[in-house]
Amino acid sequence: MTREAVVSLTTSLVEIPSHTDETAAGDFIAHWLRDETAATVRRDDAGNVIACRQSGDSSPNTSLAFVGHHDVVPPADDQLDADGGYRSERRDGRLYGRGTADMKGTLAAALLAFRDAEPATELVFASFVGEEQGGIGAQAAIEDGFAPDTAIVTEGSTGYSAAGVTDVAIAHKGRRGSTLTASGTAGHASRPDDAENAVYRACDAVDTVRSLEAPETTVLGNELSGSVAVTEIDGGSAWNVIPERCTVTVDERTVPGERADLAAAESIAGVEWTVDQDLPPMACDDPAFADRVLTAADAVQPGEPQQVVKPHATDAGWLANAGTDCVVCGAAEPGEAHTATESVSIDVLERCYELYRQVAETPP
Repeated sequence: MTREAVVSLTTSLVEIPSHTDETAAGDFIAHWLRDETAATVRRDDAGNVIACRQSGDSSPNTSLAFVGHHDVVPPADDQLDADGGYRSERRDGRLYGRGTADMKGTLAAALLAFRDAEPATELVFASFVGEEQGGIGAQAAIEDGFAPDTAIVTEGSTGYSAAGVTDVAIAHKGRRGSTLTASGTAGHASRPDDAENAVYRACDAVDTVRSLEAPETTVLGNELSGSVAVTEIDGGSAWNVIPERCTVTVDERTVPGERADLAAAESIAGVEWTVDQDLPPMACDDPAFADRVLTAADAVQPGEPQQVVKPHATDAGWLANAGTDCVVCGAAEPGEAHTATESVSIDVLERCYELYRQVAETPP
């Protein structure tokens, strides 16, 4: 029963286009929650869907949230039907289509678990907009007071310790994207000493970046290493003109509590450093909560799940930054999200339903 329910709900969600406008997907989720549960359901101004169920026991004063998102990246041509709608397909024990892995499959599993659980704490469900645009919905919800004590963010954690095993991610990296702008003075290339070459200054800045150590930390016994890399350089206007401006793009993968000292590049004359995007990393600061989710993960599958770290940012970073203890736990496997052949295992979706339900029903 659960298997067919999660397949049906995932299929319904996947077939709703939501890469440019999440409204229809949000409407569907809100209507489903109102029809299927007695929860308090609301839509905020950003378009997020948030629902709340109280525990049958009046004594617990903590909250657990299942957190996902209903926006997706643009579909590939093969993921569209003849009319331009989203196409889904079931074969070989998997569901195929844009959003099956990232992340409408686990969103469906979380919805069903939210409905069916007999929660031991206040239970919250949240589906955000704009996760693929840097966490727009999560930030709006937090600014509006969204602050559960703990949260399972249902991004992918399957296949990290071993193929097919759904692990529990207790930390992930963030991303800080920034620009180094080198300014100089233009001049004729035949008289280079009469000008200040912005490209040379940019090269000196790149050398500074190359000398920086990548940030590292340890979270609940797991090592997490960041990185710093120059990814783009743009400067000059003509072959015979000394350039007066050159920009350098830097991609830094951050870790909780540590950052590379990119401001050091500003010690070079004419170089300015600006931050363009800063997606926060995540670390679970509640070992008991992380162990509670791992115990549930271990109980619902034959493999041996582990506490692991993820390489990329999720909405868990925004929540953790605001004070919520988070883990990431979901069905998507590495290499599935955002691909033209995106798919998710039905067995693992059913497993996630059982896992989420068990965590909700276990007292903190």
